[in-house]
Amino acid sequence: MTTATKGLPMTAKWDPEKLEREIQELRELEQQPASRRFWGYLKRTGPGLLQSAMTLGAGSASASVMAGASFGYKLLWVQPVAMFLGVCMMAALANIVLTTGERPYRGFGRQLGMPLAFLWALGAIVASIIWHFPQYTLAGGAMRDLVTTISGASLEIKTGSDTQLTSLGLLVSWLTGFAILAINITTTWRYGSHARGIRFYEWFLRGVIGLVILSFGAVVILQAGKIQWSEVLKGFFGWYGIPQVADAPGLTSEHRDSLTLVLGMLGASVGINMTFLYPYSLLAKGWGPAHKTLARWDLVMSMFIPFVLVTSLVILAMTVSGVFQPDKEFVQVGMSPLQASQSLAQLMGDKLGRIIFDLGLLGMCCGAISAHMVVCGFTVCEMLGLEYTVARYRLFTLVPVIGILGVVFNINRVIWFPIVASAICFTMLPIAYLMFFVLQNSRAYIGEAVGRGWRRVVFNFLLLAALVVATIGSVIQIHKRVIQPIRSLFVSAVQIQDESSGVKPS
Repeated sequence: MTTATKGLPMTAKWDPEKLEREIQELRELEQQPASRRFWGYLKRTGPGLLQSAMTLGAGSASASVMAGASFGYKLLWVQPVAMFLGVCMMAALANIVLTTGERPYRGFGRQLGMPLAFLWALGAIVASIIWHFPQYTLAGGAMRDLVTTISGASLEIKTGSDTQLTSLGLLVSWLTGFAILAINITTTWRYGSHARGIRFYEWFLRGVIGLVILSFGAVVILQAGKIQWSEVLKGFFGWYGIPQVADAPGLTSEHRDSLTLVLGMLGASVGINMTFLYPYSLLAKGWGPAHKTLARWDLVMSMFIPFVLVTSLVILAMTVSGVFQPDKEFVQVGMSPLQASQSLAQLMGDKLGRIIFDLGLLGMCCGAISAHMVVCGFTVCEMLGLEYTVARYRLFTLVPVIGILGVVFNINRVIWFPIVASAICFTMLPIAYLMFFVLQNSRAYIGEAVGRGWRRVVFNFLLLAALVVATIGSVIQIHKRVIQPIRSLFVSAVQIQDESSGVKPS
């Protein structure tokens, strides 16, 4: 291992004395009672926050809205199981990186081949760019809905199946996009500039995630009297399993496919760009072997708990909003977070629920956008083999900024873009998981850190379960986002050709 691939010139260089003090404090903390350990680890968390910010975005919001609107409390178990498996895989990644102290792009490339490492990094960049667009789309829509709710001004005009923005709607959308971009440039650039900047950015994410939890929590609290708490408990423990949709007139196969909905949610809680960002955020903090216990606590407190809280609160909000109909359970295809916020306005005459829900959506988008920018700041430097500098990091954080066009433009209208991006991103996630599993069990690479005895057996079982679930989820997403659109394009092209040649369909 060369020094060029060892660590990151961030906290370890900027604040080495603080890092040494922290290592000594962690050693002492291990001898303390459980309550002191809890608070001691809690105040030192950090890298898991970036994972929370990234996964709590438009995708999680949409999946939770659809789950709650379709089946009420019955799918509350899905997101916790999905994130638990994701946390297990992240824990393996942390064990590998904190043991070696090596930046994973070069290290993994040397162990498993540079083509795999290159595709892993490419998938992280492509995912960060392509999923940047829907964050801005949701943010622009949430702000327009917020302005309409408060002022009554009309910002959108319905023309058939399409929606056009008014001049005021365009202005509000662009102002929202540039405001979010300005906030995130300020915070992400501070993250890459000094040790205090890392702490500042982590507190920014704590604030954003806290806003999201408070927003959705407030909606649930306002309607707490309508919640069937015994059903909530059953939902979390998977009492109903995967709900079955009764056959009814007018329901397509997609409306009935609850299994695909569940498996898609299970496989998509962790994105390929998250797997690249996480180890670099560990190294940016200067963490090493002495931080392994802290890293596990960090994943639980900063990644697992916020994700489960937010997604569960969204599902509960949808269940009591009136959209979910217990006597007519089916997959609410196309149910969007903005439709969810509008349904809450009907539930609360003062429109308070709709306003709070919109604020929560804005917080989710802002956090995800910032995490995408940090990913690109690290990834492009690594792919190009450039020495990390503050100026280069700042430059490369701007790679996904083209996504700001999403405030007024739906990227899905450019059919080939999401098809190519989905093919790369969803193919690489199970491959990345397989890489982590192999290296976690490579005694030649991480030595005794592979573990021993029954703990190693149980942990490997969980990693294999995460790999299987990620593979199934990726297959579902590839079929939905790649194969089906290509098939539709092919069928459309054949029909056009037949019509132009005068051939009548049989």
